[in-house]
Amino acid sequence: MKKYQTSLLIAALLLPVANQGATADQAPAVHTIRSPIDRVVIVRLKNKTDMLDGLKQAVAREKIKNAVIISGFGSVTSYQVHVVENTTFPPKDKFTKESGPFDILTVSGMVLDGKVHPHITLSNPQKTTGGHLEPGTFVFTFATITLGILTDSADLTRLDDYTWH
Repeated sequence: MKKYQTSLLIAALLLPVANQGATADQAPAVHTIRSPIDRVVIVRLKNKTDMLDGLKQAVAREKIKNAVIISGFGSVTSYQVHVVENTTFPPKDKFTKESGPFDILTVSGMVLDGKVHPHITLSNPQKTTGGHLEPGTFVFTFATITLGILTDSADLTRLDDYTWH
């Protein structure tokens, strides 16, 4: 038996043990989903484009249901993000908005059932900041975001559900 087949067999045998005591409403401590990357889509956004809107347009145009955001780089003239500002449920969002030149260090996140869920890290000589990408983040030179498109059958519905705990 090949190594990966042995690993899959062991995982299949241990899965019921790992999830013992969990109900349908409880998330396992570690949840994994397997899906091959069907294709890669590279999105380039030009000067003055709202990044979130541009990503949504690309996802709609390419008919993307599920994807991982592999990378992103470029620069912006302004940004708006939100981050979690508390440690009790329900989470509360704190929004930050600023104008000025910022380099895009990373873009990460996913497309979950057609919904774009991106995070961004930005930097200038004074600071590094980031959070959940919001409308109002406008491209300066360009922004290039690479998406790894997953199979439509991948069930990603609970990945961003904070109530599943």
